Amino acid sequence: MNHAARLAALSAFLKNQRSKLSPETVGLPAGIRRRTAGLRREEVAQLAGVSTTWYTWLEQGRDIQASPQVLDAVAGALRLTRDERSYLFSLALDAGSSSGTAASQPEPTPELSHSLLRILKELRYCPTIVSDRRCRIVGWNEAAAHVFLDFGLIPAEERNMISLLFSRQELKRLAINWEHFASGFLAIFRSYYGQYVEDSWYEQFLRDMSEQHPDFQPLWERSHVSTAPEVIIEFRHAKAGKMQFQLSSLQQHGDTDLRLSVYTPAPDTPTESKLRKLLDSPS
Repeated sequence: MNHAARLAALSAFLKNQRSKLSPETVGLPAGIRRRTAGLRREEVAQLAGVSTTWYTWLEQGRDIQASPQVLDAVAGALRLTRDERSYLFSLALDAGSSSGTAASQPEPTPELSHSLLRILKELRYCPTIVSDRRCRIVGWNEAAAHVFLDFGLIPAEERNMISLLFSRQELKRLAINWEHFASGFLAIFRSYYGQYVEDSWYEQFLRDMSEQHPDFQPLWERSHVSTAPEVIIEFRHAKAGKMQFQLSSLQQHGDTDLRLSVYTPAPDTPTESKLRKLLDSPS
């Protein structure tokens, strides 16, 4: 992410977080009727103990200096989660960098270890997808191929979970609430976006997604930041019917930065029995 892009991302993030809060939630009087939802800039500044001018400049994406202590106060004022706080620090503390656009280096597809392949196989009745820091799908099990897509039929260069969510009608039809389904992956992607601020691949990918998919940008702007969102997803599978899963996102420690998205059949539902029937029936 280059200098200007990072400042723009910081500005958009602060505005979005401010819009989610009401005076009542932060202990301030509601006051007169508001034209827009959320806190005012002066209210955030008051809660953070900084001047309104300084906070306004920060939110406008101006090139100003911000200490970790002041950013921590802003994070508290905006009620940021741990992941959101890390995202803020990644953008703001590097915002003064003059390194320019970092070269986006091609990355080889990570090799899955024997132990990880074994885990995929053992999770027979839990659809599981393995992805890297760019959300490229690098591994999956049989259950995932039956519930989502047969990723083996998709060219390797097109196996990006974010782009597939917006380009493949099978995935859009699968989730009862597709936006909720997509938001979990966007939250993970945004956490990577803030973590790897020098990789210009992310900026190019976001531009491509916005140009190719009109419904991407609004959802991206509303997306949260989370390294491991835990959500309940309801699918309407073409063969198995209604299925409910709990998503757990697990990150593998090591140099590969791989993540397992594990969909566990929701308890007290017939999901697992439907999945067993789907997997065990002849093709």
